[in-house]
Amino acid sequence: MKSLSYLNKYLLKYKWRLILGILFIVSSNIFGAYMPIIVGDAVDTMTNIKTDPNYADELLFVALKVFGIFMLLSFGKGFFLFFTRQTVIVTSRYIEYDLKNEIYNQYQKLSYRFYKKNNTGDLMNRISEDVSKVRMYLGPGIMYSINLVALFVIVVYQMLQINVEMTIYVLIPLPIMSYLIYKVSARMNRQSERVQHEQSRISTLVQETFSGIRVIKAYSKEDETKNQFNQSAEAYMNKSMNLTLTNALFMPTIMLLIGLSTIITIYIGILLTYDQKVTPGNITSFIFFVNMLTWPFASVGWVTSLVQRAAASQERINEFLNEKPEIINPNSSKLEVKGQIIFKNVTFTYAESGIKAIKNISFEVNPGESLAILGNTGSGKSTLVHLLTRQFDPESGSILIDGLELNKLNLDEYRNQIGVVPQEVFLFSDTIANNIKFGMGTDDVSQAAIEQAAKMMHVHHNIIRFKDGYNTLLGERGINLSGGQKQRVSMARAIIRNPKILILDDCLSAVDTETEEIIQRNLKTIMKDKTSIIISHRVSSIRDCNHIIMLEDGMVVEEGNHQSLLELGGLYKAMYEKQLLEEKTSLE
Repeated sequence: MKSLSYLNKYLLKYKWRLILGILFIVSSNIFGAYMPIIVGDAVDTMTNIKTDPNYADELLFVALKVFGIFMLLSFGKGFFLFFTRQTVIVTSRYIEYDLKNEIYNQYQKLSYRFYKKNNTGDLMNRISEDVSKVRMYLGPGIMYSINLVALFVIVVYQMLQINVEMTIYVLIPLPIMSYLIYKVSARMNRQSERVQHEQSRISTLVQETFSGIRVIKAYSKEDETKNQFNQSAEAYMNKSMNLTLTNALFMPTIMLLIGLSTIITIYIGILLTYDQKVTPGNITSFIFFVNMLTWPFASVGWVTSLVQRAAASQERINEFLNEKPEIINPNSSKLEVKGQIIFKNVTFTYAESGIKAIKNISFEVNPGESLAILGNTGSGKSTLVHLLTRQFDPESGSILIDGLELNKLNLDEYRNQIGVVPQEVFLFSDTIANNIKFGMGTDDVSQAAIEQAAKMMHVHHNIIRFKDGYNTLLGERGINLSGGQKQRVSMARAIIRNPKILILDDCLSAVDTETEEIIQRNLKTIMKDKTSIIISHRVSSIRDCNHIIMLEDGMVVEEGNHQSLLELGGLYKAMYEKQLLEEKTSLE
């Protein structure tokens, strides 16, 4: 229950709804508890009027009277039961809504490193399946628990008023039933967890299969993937069948104990009738009372199982909710970025792998200048982007923006004034227009502005060829666009916000040389008097930059402009000549 104490703040938030729900539960049970008494009195009345000459007329009158009262009591019970669910169950839905929002907001706050450590399937499971289990505790769990207490007190009071001895005998099987139901529910809980785990494995396998379907087809791995799925599906089926078998034991256990309580009621009632301590109507009332108490007592085991599952789920949820973001916005002051960037002896090591990606790097970019970062795969280029956008903080050294330390700036204001095109392009399953204006953070973007951004990135002519043009709905990750088109749409998303600093992380790798030259010319116009960082492994993409640094194994090995680096005759020149030769060979 310790993990579930986290939910107390929500219970306090909706305390008046819950208090009202408790009153409705008590009211519903008061109406329900009088129904067996009315039936019992009717049985005694009909037994006593058998000798009356007007037996038939009086019997009809009693029957109609009992029917009328019974209907009124049923209406009252149903009326308050409806409002019970409209308060307690609806409250659980409100809390579910609040909890999902809290988890989602926490996900938004957590740092990039968090997502490198946790897989998407697990994150999704905690905000969906785990929250659903918690809601079952907050709704049915709380409602049935309160109902059991209220009904037990009211019904047992009525039973004691009739006969104490009979009440004691009748109640004996009920705790036994609760214990047996608890054991069955505990087994169901364990088996449900196994089924859920296997279902997660199937979901992960299916997600990866659909996401990587092109790779699977390219390598003719359909049969192998199908076998993996069949094995997982068979394991899921076997575990589900075991759960079904346990479920089959649930109702027979309840029915057996209901029958036992009923037999005890009738047997003890008959014995007490001979001593004239109870009447046939009292026995009838007790049978009704026993059946009324059966499900609440049976629900003890079920509710206990709900609580156990909710506690386990909430503990998993709390792991993420208690996770502290590594990157925190230090203030909310206004910020006007001019574009000066200074790295001073910056070093960064990935904690997960222990790889030192950046080693004592220093450079400076003045407002309006362009910096190119060149290097082979694994040289630390993308890590510099993560540091510059403050996805990570450096292990040592400092990063200055306009002379101020980056970790002391208003992070929201800073990120709103930079444009980033990552190496791994991501497009949402939305229209092309919405993907481009996503960079503005607002819906108030004119169609002309969207089209202008697309034209500047030389993708407008591709978009208008689609049947729905800019309203074309993209598939998952923009699957209905080519690699080059996705890169250019992503670049249009970055430039539409007119950023003070533009960071391009190897985002022209999928476009041809002619398109690249057009985009570069347009970027010069767009980024005039603004700072741009271009990260690439192609010399053709960066040779016009004011300053170029060459990275190798996380260190700056060469720096200067295009001409000075060629004159240096080092790695840059070797890479340049190699790429020239490759281009010449491809043209031939």
